[in-house]
Amino acid sequence: MTQARLTEVFVEMADTLVDDFDLIDFLYSLTERCVELLGVTASGIMLTDERERLQVVAASTERTRLLELFQLQTEQGPCIDCFRSGRPVSVADLSATDRWPHFTAAAREVGFVSVHALPMRLRNEVIGALNLFGTEPNVLSEEQQRVGQALADVATIGLLQQRAIRHRDGLTEQLQAALNGRVLIEQAKGVLSERRGMEVNEAFVLLRKEARSRNQRLSDLARAVVDGSEQFPVEPSEPVGPDDVFR
Repeated sequence: MTQARLTEVFVEMADTLVDDFDLIDFLYSLTERCVELLGVTASGIMLTDERERLQVVAASTERTRLLELFQLQTEQGPCIDCFRSGRPVSVADLSATDRWPHFTAAAREVGFVSVHALPMRLRNEVIGALNLFGTEPNVLSEEQQRVGQALADVATIGLLQQRAIRHRDGLTEQLQAALNGRVLIEQAKGVLSERRGMEVNEAFVLLRKEARSRNQRLSDLARAVVDGSEQFPVEPSEPVGPDDVFR
């Protein structure tokens, strides 16, 4: 992690936070930058909905999303504890703790052995958690912790900008819209996966690339795919890389 690259990422995030930024795409970008800068394998984000319940809104990989959902279903795990306490939770080796037996078993089943959770918090208001996963035992350095928390803070400020605490209703409406859009995206991933004979992760890469190329919101394109108003040609299954786009 070079200082120049770190500066570029924070400038990129700040430039994204315009009045009408695409919240879902912004949060996915945040998970990708965490993986790039912090040396972790995967990252996920949980945010509260209008009823103050945690929901998974972004994850860098499908297995991470499923593990995050498992935490919510069992109400057990480091990310849950981080949100409830408003304090970071760091476990360098899950085999060395018995705090979350169900989560630990599920995490190890999908290959994760370390996890770090950082609160998304502004003053006394905690709106979610930024979660980092590793396939090897891993202790975050002091610098990595500072950078990770700074990324979480930037995202939190973006979510709360021009609303602050006194505009709580405006914040919950935006977060709820993001959560509703997330459901549409999951449905669209399934539709494209089946239609094009590809993995779910590959379908999401294509969906996101196309939305960006059109300067269109992910949720809007996802809705069009789900309701059938946007048709993509059926093609044989083929490898999809990060630079692939819709044909």
